[in-house]
Amino acid sequence: MSQTTLLEEVVQWSKDTCRLEVKSVLPKLISMHYKTESWEEHIHVLKIITDMFLPHLSLSELEDECFSKVLPKVGNMFNKLMEEINNQVGGLSIQNTEIHSFLRNILQVMVQVLEVLSGCVRHVCSFEEAPALDSIRSLPSCILKVLRNTFQHCKESGEVYCGRLSLVGDLLQGLFKEAYSLQKGLMELMDRISLENTASEDDVADVITVIHSLLDICSVISNLDIALHANTWKFIIKQCVKYGSLVEERLRHGDITSCLCDDLLASFHSCLELAEQISQAGPQQVAHSPEYKLFQKTTKMCRFFANTLVHYIKEFKAFLSKSCRRFHQLYLQIVSKFPPSLCSPVLPSPLSEELNGAALVPMDALLSQLLPLRPFAESVLNPSQQLSPETELPHCLLLVSVMGQFPSHPEEALQLWCDGSHFPEDTPRLPLFRALFQSFRRCCTERRVPVLLPGVMMKGQAQGNVTLHHHVCVMLCARVASLPPEHFPLLERSLLEAVLQPDTQTALLATDVWCFIARYGTAELCLHHGLLTAQLVKSCGGECYQLSHLSLLLRRMVFLMTPGHQMELVERFPPSQDDNLPVWCHILLRALSHDARQRVEADIITLTNTTVTNWQKAGCKLGQLDKVNIALLSLLMVVRGVSPEAECGSSALTIISQLWVAMCPSQVKIHPSIQCTLKLLLSMSAILVKSFDPQLICQALVCVGAMVSEKCPDDLLLAALDFLASLGKVFIPHDSQSQVLPRLSDLFGTLLAERSWLINQHALEAFAHFAEVTNHEEVISQSLSSEDTKNKVVNFLSKTINAQETVESRLERLRLETSVLERHNTILEANEETAVVVSAASAGDDQSTADTEPCPKRARQETSVEEEYRRYLQTAESALRALQTLVEGRASSTPVPPPHWVTSRLQELQTLITHISTANPPNR
Repeated sequence: MSQTTLLEEVVQWSKDTCRLEVKSVLPKLISMHYKTESWEEHIHVLKIITDMFLPHLSLSELEDECFSKVLPKVGNMFNKLMEEINNQVGGLSIQNTEIHSFLRNILQVMVQVLEVLSGCVRHVCSFEEAPALDSIRSLPSCILKVLRNTFQHCKESGEVYCGRLSLVGDLLQGLFKEAYSLQKGLMELMDRISLENTASEDDVADVITVIHSLLDICSVISNLDIALHANTWKFIIKQCVKYGSLVEERLRHGDITSCLCDDLLASFHSCLELAEQISQAGPQQVAHSPEYKLFQKTTKMCRFFANTLVHYIKEFKAFLSKSCRRFHQLYLQIVSKFPPSLCSPVLPSPLSEELNGAALVPMDALLSQLLPLRPFAESVLNPSQQLSPETELPHCLLLVSVMGQFPSHPEEALQLWCDGSHFPEDTPRLPLFRALFQSFRRCCTERRVPVLLPGVMMKGQAQGNVTLHHHVCVMLCARVASLPPEHFPLLERSLLEAVLQPDTQTALLATDVWCFIARYGTAELCLHHGLLTAQLVKSCGGECYQLSHLSLLLRRMVFLMTPGHQMELVERFPPSQDDNLPVWCHILLRALSHDARQRVEADIITLTNTTVTNWQKAGCKLGQLDKVNIALLSLLMVVRGVSPEAECGSSALTIISQLWVAMCPSQVKIHPSIQCTLKLLLSMSAILVKSFDPQLICQALVCVGAMVSEKCPDDLLLAALDFLASLGKVFIPHDSQSQVLPRLSDLFGTLLAERSWLINQHALEAFAHFAEVTNHEEVISQSLSSEDTKNKVVNFLSKTINAQETVESRLERLRLETSVLERHNTILEANEETAVVVSAASAGDDQSTADTEPCPKRARQETSVEEEYRRYLQTAESALRALQTLVEGRASSTPVPPPHWVTSRLQELQTLITHISTANPPNR
């Protein structure tokens, strides 16, 4: 019997006949199926096999008798159909009816193949008993290959068919629907299958293949159909969890979590785009717009992906060490799009709340699952990680959230995050508190805006918004309050590091936390920390940012000490000794108890008086003026805390009057140490000015005038402005007005015309304060000789804003200023060589920062010869200055003159210097 005759005869058979002949005819049909090369005959034979004979095979016979022999050829034929389409589609057009008909026939055959496979799935599902995987092994693998090719073709149809998609659009739509139905049926079939823990190696491998194949399909269908995409993911996760112990070591965990992260971010960004489109349309049309319905569907998918990711991490966290860095980045990317992030979009409240519930809320659950994982902690606490400016604030908030979740986790998690790495072989990991201070420091722009976060809910009070500083400080203090004692050494080290770095607000945050510890800890702990800080302040050499931050900490710490401990501080650092004055010149004396304050005031005044008297007796040597300045700085703290009528005030006035008489305006211009003395005298004079003699005021104005005429430090000008403002409280006698008032008017006029915005602002404030209380109104008019100055003062007093800055321009300005501040801090921290490199690199920065302060000139590059000249000259200068100090020191302490040969040696050196200077004149 020929093949044609057999097919014609079989088609006429009844079900009973097919059942009786299945064993003899099925092998012949399968042989015909393998030998045929015609697509039409192939699909015809395939339908006969699956429709007429497959129902008469038992479940145990399906694989060996049919699927294993038929389905491989089906998969190959489907691939050839796809290849044929790609080869012929170039000629597709409405005029070329032959190619048009040919391609439509191929697509129809593909649809029929999918229908046949769907029939196979339905037949297997029709059995009451759940099928064993080995009884249908060839079916899932064949279906998954066909499905992937089909979905890929549908996804790329716009590119494949170009502008001729309408010619085959109906068949492509039918193809997709049939593939959709086939995949749904396959997933239902796989759900019915169960494997025992003793399952064979082949069965486990088949399940793994199904999961990974559907994972590949997910990447194809993500933009085709939302429901299919979600259902596929549900099935993948369900299968992974169902066979957890069997498949966990073979799953491509990295690929699964990576795809989930990609899908979550894609849906999240789609939500943001839709939300921005809806918000632009206006709030009235939000609920009724088609975009809003799509937004709701997309947020639902976003929530689904987020929850699915959390569920998968919960089940397989032991296998996700390599994915932790990706989870860290995912968290930052999502949080960066929500307030208070500066790059978050402004959305209507309903849209913002929906998006918050879909993406931001699940991040807390995600963090809860990741927190115990060492690789995640290593990623977050990596000391060398480079974050973009947009993710600096999210990273800081992540660290704060980690602290907030410690109570719900075991002690091991606290140790993992708080202790840092200990051994060289460990992956570097910062202690949490240190990482938090560093992250807070990098959020400079956000602190200056400032961004606002929800505050802690208090009983009887509405929840308000707080700054980032407030938020971090509250969370830090709450965590410190419950911190086990063994973690305190690292906390204290982190606090000290934060205090000693150059960013002032970060140091202030550390100071706030430190004071919390001192306040709520024991009194002995407060004393210990206070004595330690005082010793650090004492050991600081000269003015530096470390001294500024440490003195702030000490000043606040003294307020928290008990009276007995304050007296102990006085005993440990007696103010009657010169070397302890650097401590007391930074402490507010009103923080001390009555007894301690009286002793400190008396000791400082006595020591200052002695120091000034000895300096004057020694001939007012310039080399000893630094010692006088330290004493005056301590005296300033006394003056600020007492009334001028008090005995201490009277004693201080006597000392100040003596020094004003000794001030020489010509020397003030030259020597920085005398400028420092002048600044301190001005600060104290501003407080005691009512007790001043007019001649003393005139002397002070002469010195200030000499400084203002030259370029002098800003801090000296600020002190001068405070003094000028205080003169409004003084009535100048008529016989002295001609000496005082013109000078006062000239100084105000000069400082009000100052180009520096800092000095100009303080000059306006000082002038306004003076004008408000003075009796000498002629000074006001004489100070406003310039029309420009007069307009500035009028605008200041009327609080007129000349140019209103937009939100965007202000934010851009703050970002530019932040980069300037960060470079400045970097220079402060670096050594001299690094500072030169950074300064040279920053010299070509944007001119836009010139509105704040002019940029420094680029340092001239020196040759190696020039460097040698500079080095030798510096060495000679240092030696000569040391000799000068030795001579002046001997002159002040003993009348014995230096050896006679010193003078002759100096003359020889003078001759040598003259010879060097005239030998080769320097190039100009």
